Amino acid sequence: MTSGAKHADGTAPLGRLFFERVLSPHRSLPPRGFHVLMLALGLISLTAGIGFVAIGAWPVFGFCGLDVLLLYWALQLSYRRAKAYEQVTVTSCELTVRQVNHRGRMKEWTLNPLWVRLDRVVHAEFGIERLFLVSRGQRLAIAGFLGPQEKESFALALSAALGEAKRGPTRTVFG
Repeated sequence: MTSGAKHADGTAPLGRLFFERVLSPHRSLPPRGFHVLMLALGLISLTAGIGFVAIGAWPVFGFCGLDVLLLYWALQLSYRRAKAYEQVTVTSCELTVRQVNHRGRMKEWTLNPLWVRLDRVVHAEFGIERLFLVSRGQRLAIAGFLGPQEKESFALALSAALGEAKRGPTRTVFG
């Protein structure tokens, strides 16, 4: 096995590896952009606050910094949430889904790829909205981090891997 995939108990998945993806939330504002944004908003807020003090509306000065502080807090929360990820692995013997939240709590499901079906919820205008793995009447939501086009690409790759796993081992005879 060429991959670093492991189960929660530290054991390696069984069988030949067909598919492995680690999905994580996208953040469009890099750390440098965050610092530039906070500096610019802080300066704008300070300038506006000084303007209000100059015209005698000094109580407004405190509220000018409050909006920047709230934005800072919201963006920090967003960056903490970006630590979550989802790992999907398909081998010839099992399909493993590991979901780790931003606090590090992990949930793991191991399914038989022969009995798993990929179910899609598709919106006519926007494309795939949700993806589910269905096995024995149970549905497991996956790839929630992805946008519609990314879900489409992921679904195609995962479907192909499940098809390979369902075909079983192939043998080559050299004669």
